[in-house]
Amino acid sequence: MSGDLDMHHAEEVGAALARALSEAPQEAEVIIDLTYSSFCDSSGLNALLAARREALRSGRRLRLGAPSHQLVRLMESTNTVGLFAMGPTPPNSERLD
Repeated sequence: MSGDLDMHHAEEVGAALARALSEAPQEAEVIIDLTYSSFCDSSGLNALLAARREALRSGRRLRLGAPSHQLVRLMESTNTVGLFAMGPTPPNSERLD
């Protein structure tokens, strides 16, 4: 993902995440590469939370790769930070554009 995860892009982000989850093998870990995304508002966070619910429902795992400091602070303030696995984005990750 690149750009802002905000109300102007939440629907598009949600659709891309739903597609990535549906195309991933069962029990796969889907990594959302946030290296080039520096801002997230409540709409973007809701898209991430919806993707997390879908991942859990479908038997897949979701991880936030390289989340920005701002996103981590938003998740801390909304008590959602513990809901996501987080870490760096592996250099050989398969990309879904």
